Amino acid sequence: MSGRGRGLPPHPYPRQGGPPPQQQWGPPPQQGRGGYYDNASIYSGRSSQFDGSSHGHDTDASSIRSGDSRRVPMGPPPPAGYMQRPPPPGGYPGYPPPQGYAGPGRHPPPPQQYQQEYNPLYTAATDVLGLGPPPGQGPFPGPGTSQGPIPHSVSAPPYGPGPGFGQGPPPPGGPPPPGPGLSPYSAGGNLQRGPSSASSIYHQERRPGMDRAPETLSTLNTRKSKAIDVRDPPYTKEYVEDYRTRIKADPDPEAHFAYAKYLIEAAKRIGSENPEDRQVRKYRDGLITESLKVIRRLATQGETFADAQFFLANCHGTGMLGLQVDHERAYHLYLQAAKQNHPAACYRVAVCNEIGAGTKKDQVRAFTFFRKAASLGDTAAMYKLGTILLKGLSGQQPNAREAVQWLKRAAEQADEENPHALYLLATQHERPDNEAMVIHDVTYAIELYTRAGQLGHVPSQLKLGVCYEQGLLGCPVDPRKSIAWYSKAAEKGDPEAELSLSGWYLTGAEGILKQSDSEAYLWARKAANRAWPRAEYAVGYYAEVGIGVQQDMELAKRWYMRAAAQGNKRAMARLTELKRLGNKRSAAARPTRQQAGDENCVIM
Repeated sequence: MSGRGRGLPPHPYPRQGGPPPQQQWGPPPQQGRGGYYDNASIYSGRSSQFDGSSHGHDTDASSIRSGDSRRVPMGPPPPAGYMQRPPPPGGYPGYPPPQGYAGPGRHPPPPQQYQQEYNPLYTAATDVLGLGPPPGQGPFPGPGTSQGPIPHSVSAPPYGPGPGFGQGPPPPGGPPPPGPGLSPYSAGGNLQRGPSSASSIYHQERRPGMDRAPETLSTLNTRKSKAIDVRDPPYTKEYVEDYRTRIKADPDPEAHFAYAKYLIEAAKRIGSENPEDRQVRKYRDGLITESLKVIRRLATQGETFADAQFFLANCHGTGMLGLQVDHERAYHLYLQAAKQNHPAACYRVAVCNEIGAGTKKDQVRAFTFFRKAASLGDTAAMYKLGTILLKGLSGQQPNAREAVQWLKRAAEQADEENPHALYLLATQHERPDNEAMVIHDVTYAIELYTRAGQLGHVPSQLKLGVCYEQGLLGCPVDPRKSIAWYSKAAEKGDPEAELSLSGWYLTGAEGILKQSDSEAYLWARKAANRAWPRAEYAVGYYAEVGIGVQQDMELAKRWYMRAAAQGNKRAMARLTELKRLGNKRSAAARPTRQQAGDENCVIM
């Protein structure tokens, strides 16, 4: 181990042809002892060695960050007899030895005023805050300052080691020439050290010295700028220009893709208060054109970006952003993104092969891409693959065990866009004859229906409305929950839920829903306008009896005929009865709530 420090290589000058290291006086250092090493020299290529001043390594933390180096002796002094080269006889010309010097050996302790001046905690705070020296103390600079030339007695004892930090007041007339142990080829040859290259590593400015005025602290952090939430950026022309300027220097394709999507959203929002203005439309068209240019470049040039390919394929497939619908182009882009293992693109390729959009139908190829997309974690592909294996579709043999596994995986990551696996898995738990694929558990089935319904799955909402209306699958009869689930499904335009709400308004629910014939007719008419046969029959019955609308036999017959045209047997029977009676009116009765859930209800 070198005497210069633990684990550090020997001085490089003998190998590089430089001057040999200076000869040391006294016995060689013991194992484990070394000289001073300045941390700044590790990063900047400079070295300052002061032998005989301390034991072990001298760590200078401030030099790494600020470029200044001050030494704090660490550990006990070296053993007696191991000294640096003694000064020449008579001392240095013009620099008499300090008071109390009696030849080679230890110095007397420094004056009391200098021993009490250095406070490492205060110095550390000074480097950060730029405070002045503590009150009541002299001008003696402590470690961490950045003032002028460093006195020789501060950095290293010129005449030998000493137990204290300082060795007496600085000699008059400026610093002495380099003392023993300082090579003219090292940084120690010039005690006024320049900034270390470590400061460029940390990209920090030089720290303020202790002589900095305290009032300058008030000027720090005075520049304030409004933070911008990148998740909800402003949509203004100024921000668009700033974004355009910043993105030019960013090589990340994901950042450029986000910029393109921002331009599309900005085209929708900027000028929304005056969309017919010619200048506004021109500006919007320019944003869309620029966005498409960026997306096309990302999707087709160089190292293509899969997300851009998928987005551009959607545009070609649906005609977004003014592009002409081109299923073949869309399929080609989906396929290119799928080759980069884009999960959603693999699913779209499978769907295109399944229905023959942009390519010929190929059920085997479709199944292959469904399995690939499911393996990549696409929720919709997991549900589709489970359905195919459960029912034996696409030319595949049924495999209920594997199907249930894929359905369970899809149900675990179900979201608002993909809640279907929850519903299908619930139907399997509901069936008692499921061939032991899953456990027959109606309570768990209701839990799955509820999770799917909360995610907005309409069939699940409708199922829950029926269960709470009729008390099925272990559910209690609860009009409030039934109406609530029917309402959720009706809000999304489900005609069966709308007709069920018509039945609730027809009978009412005490303390929950007030009975209203007009509401009953309007909900039934809304469902009938969606060509729902049962709703068409119900509207005909309302018109025949006069519920919520004036009694009108001709109107009733028209609605009966529309329902009968779709195969509704009740409508056919009712038309036959009216034809037999001629112009006579039949005595039709209003159904009750007990009859609402009956299959023989005259309306539902």
